Amino acid sequence: MSEQETELTLSEEASAAIAAAAEAEREEQAKQAAAEAEADLPVSRADFDQLKGERDQLLDRLARLQAEFENARKRAERERADFRDYAVGNVIEQFLPVLDHFEMALKATGSVEQLRSGVELIVKQMEDVLRQFHVVAVPALGHEFDPHQHEALGSVERADLPDQQVAEEVRRGYRLHERLLRPALVRVAHNPKQVNE
Repeated sequence: MSEQETELTLSEEASAAIAAAAEAEREEQAKQAAAEAEADLPVSRADFDQLKGERDQLLDRLARLQAEFENARKRAERERADFRDYAVGNVIEQFLPVLDHFEMALKATGSVEQLRSGVELIVKQMEDVLRQFHVVAVPALGHEFDPHQHEALGSVERADLPDQQVAEEVRRGYRLHERLLRPALVRVAHNPKQVNE
């Protein structure tokens, strides 16, 4: 095929594409004109009254649904607050005997050893209550320092402990299931022999 024939074939294809695009444009304009003409047609009074009635019914239904939704939302908030109050009340009820024992310990006139053993029993009772609510102490003393569970208060130089092991627990940390409530406040061992090796 010669160059002239190739150019002619391309020109025919281009002309056909242009013609198709022009035809599509004319059809779109015709559709728009028909839609505009239809919009300008007058609506009968009966059709208007029927559409107005349907609109009023839909608006009334919408207002009722909005009111029902708002009432349901308020009821859910009230129920959530009541449940929270009930749950808090249940926890507090478990701690009241512990408070009673602390008050009895303050009124006690026994020796220091008796007072100490009484306080130890109260601490054990409190730990039992916490365990009922799945609150457990974070393991610290003798474990390797973990910044996700421990908060370092400082370091102490200790040759008898491995480097980065918890040497002292200043304040106990607690977890509720797997969620950390409070990290353990610890001092971390620094063993210069292990660091130099």
